Amino acid sequence: MIRVMLVDDQELLRAGFRMVLGAQPDIDVVAEAADGVAALEVLRTTEVDVVLMDVRMPRMDGVEATALIDGPKVLILTTFDLDEYAFSALKAGASGFLLKDVPAADLVSAIRSVHAGDAVVAPSTTRRMIARFASMMPSAPTGEPPGAAPLTTREREVMLMVARGLSNTEIAEHLDLAEATVKTHLGRVLAKLGLRDRAQVVVYAYERRLIIPSDRPKG
Repeated sequence: MIRVMLVDDQELLRAGFRMVLGAQPDIDVVAEAADGVAALEVLRTTEVDVVLMDVRMPRMDGVEATALIDGPKVLILTTFDLDEYAFSALKAGASGFLLKDVPAADLVSAIRSVHAGDAVVAPSTTRRMIARFASMMPSAPTGEPPGAAPLTTREREVMLMVARGLSNTEIAEHLDLAEATVKTHLGRVLAKLGLRDRAQVVVYAYERRLIIPSDRPKG
């Protein structure tokens, strides 16, 4: 069973998610909270695998709470896909973000994906988010961190394509590789750079200006 916690200050929205998730044979909603402070308190005594975290809440918002969570995967809930908090949430350690009006099937799929170790950030949404928040990035390249294992040419190609918002399937087509090979290269990139998932690859590449503004796809 995937143990899920719902964190949102709207009780009706929590009830809706609880109803959808409760119908799944492999998902169990084990806890709820109305803000970040309450969520952290509950997590001290409750085993949770995935947290569905709202952003704008009283006392402590979802970004601050996400940065303090150690263990459970966090999926950020946003009201629209250019929420100014979404990028900060990914930096804080979230594995992705969903719209609050996400179709039920997509919500369930996202929870399963995050639980399995994948990030949930749609490529098209990644592109729009990065274009919107380019001004938040440092102006000068910082390169790879000291002590990081060097990437091979192919690994770097894969990393940059992930940062541009391409899916594994699209990367495989661009590089004429099997999708399984792309996953292997991405796994090595994560290990060498000490990153958790593809969402952090996006943050990593743009913070270090490994992608220049003209590389950002629109749309």
